[in-house]
Amino acid sequence: MKEMVDIEVVLDERYLDPKVTIQTKEKTRQVENIIYAIENVSENDFPIIPARSEEGVEFVSQRDIIRVFTEGRKVVVETENGSYSSKKNLTGLESDLNPSRFIRISQSEIINLYKVKSFDINIAGTIGVEFENGTKSWASRSCVKTLKEFLGV
Repeated sequence: MKEMVDIEVVLDERYLDPKVTIQTKEKTRQVENIIYAIENVSENDFPIIPARSEEGVEFVSQRDIIRVFTEGRKVVVETENGSYSSKKNLTGLESDLNPSRFIRISQSEIINLYKVKSFDINIAGTIGVEFENGTKSWASRSCVKTLKEFLGV
């Protein structure tokens, strides 16, 4: 494998924001590092999320969030490294989250589209969501239309 990355820049008036495509045989550590570097540069407009853990307040990168949901009266921020609680309500967090990465799938849940393994679009009109970590969730009927439009289905 080459140490250098082949970079091609294509200028196209159709794109208002940059679009990055990575073409590779397999997802390697080098690919992960490239994704991380690009996301860190582009996340400057989207703040890290303060969240409480057993150790105290930690700052969670939006890149690491799998989903945000309510559990009783508590708002939970779930990441690959564990779950945290947030003092902000779901609507407050939704306004902080990158709208090209996160979408609300119910009154009580917002998901990170980059952490979704698959969507199961049921004939009954419901949409199941399976995340890369194996967690499963469901989109509420009121959000199905918006989610389908977002996915281009």
